[in-house]
Amino acid sequence: MFSRRDVMVGSLAAGVANSFAPASAFAQASDYPNGIVKAIAMFPPGSGADVKVRFYANKLAQKTGATVVVENRAGAMGYIATEYVARAKPDGLTIYIAPGSSMFAAAPVLFKNLKFDPINDFEHITTLNFSAFVLCVSGKGPIRTIPELTEVLRKKGTSGSYATIAPPSVAFGEIYKTRFGLETVEVKYKDQGPLIADVINGVVDFATIDIITVAGMIKDGQLRALSMGSAQRLKSIPDIPGAAEAGIPGLDLKQWWSVAVPAKTPRAICDKLEKLFNEIAVEPDTLKFLLDNGSDPLPGDSSKLKELLVKETANWREYARLGKIEPI
Repeated sequence: MFSRRDVMVGSLAAGVANSFAPASAFAQASDYPNGIVKAIAMFPPGSGADVKVRFYANKLAQKTGATVVVENRAGAMGYIATEYVARAKPDGLTIYIAPGSSMFAAAPVLFKNLKFDPINDFEHITTLNFSAFVLCVSGKGPIRTIPELTEVLRKKGTSGSYATIAPPSVAFGEIYKTRFGLETVEVKYKDQGPLIADVINGVVDFATIDIITVAGMIKDGQLRALSMGSAQRLKSIPDIPGAAEAGIPGLDLKQWWSVAVPAKTPRAICDKLEKLFNEIAVEPDTLKFLLDNGSDPLPGDSSKLKELLVKETANWREYARLGKIEPI
C-alpha cells in the first residue's frame, strides 16, 4: 500500500511545509491542550487494554492539567475507532492510544476495503510500549507444553478448536497451525469474557489472547500459558517462554502500542505530544504499571515509528501468507 520511499517523501514534504508554518501554529502549541482531550480506545470499557489507554490518558492529564476523557469506540477489530480518528478534526484534541501494530501495520492485510490510509491519514507521534499475545490452555487440564498440545490437536483433527479475538490473535493461531499442519478449527469471539470462560472450561482447546487480559488468571492457575507470540521472553513476563523456546519456530509477533492523531495536526502540537509521551514512557510509575501489566517500555519518536511501520507492514504481509489469513 505504501513503501519506504513513500514515507520518506511524505516526511520530506511535511518538513518543507512546516518550515513555512505560520506563527499561529506555534502559538497553538504553546497553550496546548486548550480544550478537552479525547483519548480514543478501540476496546470496550473495563477490558485489560482499556485500562492501559486510561493509564496513559490520566498521565497526560496530570502533566498538562487538561481534562482528558477516554472515549470507547469498540468493534470491528478496532476498525471503527481507527476510522473515527482518521476523520476527526486535526487540532490535537483527539488522540489515539492503541496497538499500532494491529491498527496501522496490519490493517492493509486484515481489511479488504480500507476507508483510511494507515500512514497518510494520521500523524504518528511515538511508540509507548510493547507486549505480545499468549497461547494458553485451561489450567484444569493436563497440557503443559506446546509439543503436548500439538500432539493432542493432531489426533483431534477438525474436532479440535481454538479461540481468537483480535488481529494478533488470529495471526498467532493460524501461524501455529500452519507450522505443524494442524486442522484445528478457529472460533472467533467478539467478547473476552465468553472466550476466557470457554478456555477455562475446556470448550475450546486453546486461545491466543492479549497477555494483559489474562495475566491474573494465569497467575491464579485458571489458565496455563504455553508460549508468548514473541520469539523471546518479555522482561516483564520472564516466566512464560518465547515462541522459539516453546517450540514454535519462525514466530515473532509483538504487539506494540503507539500514539497517533489525525493528519494535518500542526507539527508544533505533534512535537509537544511526542515530548510529553516520551516523558511519560520512562517515569517510575509508568515502568511499574507496564511491569504489572505484562509490557516492556518502548519510548521512541516519530521518525523511528515510521520506520517501524514500514518494517512491520512487510512482516504482516508475511504473517498473512504463512497463516493463510484472508482480509475481512
